[in-house]
Amino acid sequence: MEISLKRTVQVIAALLILAAITQAAYTALYLAKADVPRQLLWGSEALIFVLLAAFAGSALVEAKRFSLGFSAIAFSAALNVVQVGVGLTMFGPFREAAGAVEGVAPAASSIVAFSFMVYNAAKILLGLAAIVFGMAKMNAGSKALGGITALVGAVAMITNAASMAMGRTVFGEMPLAGGSGVLATVLLALCVSVAAKQDG
Repeated sequence: MEISLKRTVQVIAALLILAAITQAAYTALYLAKADVPRQLLWGSEALIFVLLAAFAGSALVEAKRFSLGFSAIAFSAALNVVQVGVGLTMFGPFREAAGAVEGVAPAASSIVAFSFMVYNAAKILLGLAAIVFGMAKMNAGSKALGGITALVGAVAMITNAASMAMGRTVFGEMPLAGGSGVLATVLLALCVSVAAKQDG
């Protein structure tokens, strides 16, 4: 089945929006101390990221330009699959083990730390993609949207890199790394269409 680059980019944009929605929904429920349907939300995210990796990889091969941007999206999606998989399959068992067996708590904490390390790495890549496509959008004439996207992408890269280097509590209670990453994802979705218009 052959899919045009334009349609591939449209699917990528839609998947990025869906990913941002699921992450925002999870965060809102968590902050509200509501019962979070982790299996449903994280399972949906895993499917979204699997498809995103495939479509971004296809665009990477098909497009004549923006290889860095599509590469960043594809590898970010692959990392997110790992991160979500760790959360779904390992958080629960290690939490139970930590409550039942003395001395397991550090191992449980290391699983969570690893998950956040992968999460931050994925957000760095999405920030990079936002910079690439934001600058392309600026060059195409949409200076406001492109400039904001590139700026938020840079903030996402810096804050998530800081979280990787100094721990996820580096910004205290302020969710700068995750929040900027989700915002960069939304703006990236609005700008990635420039690839189909400018490729050639």
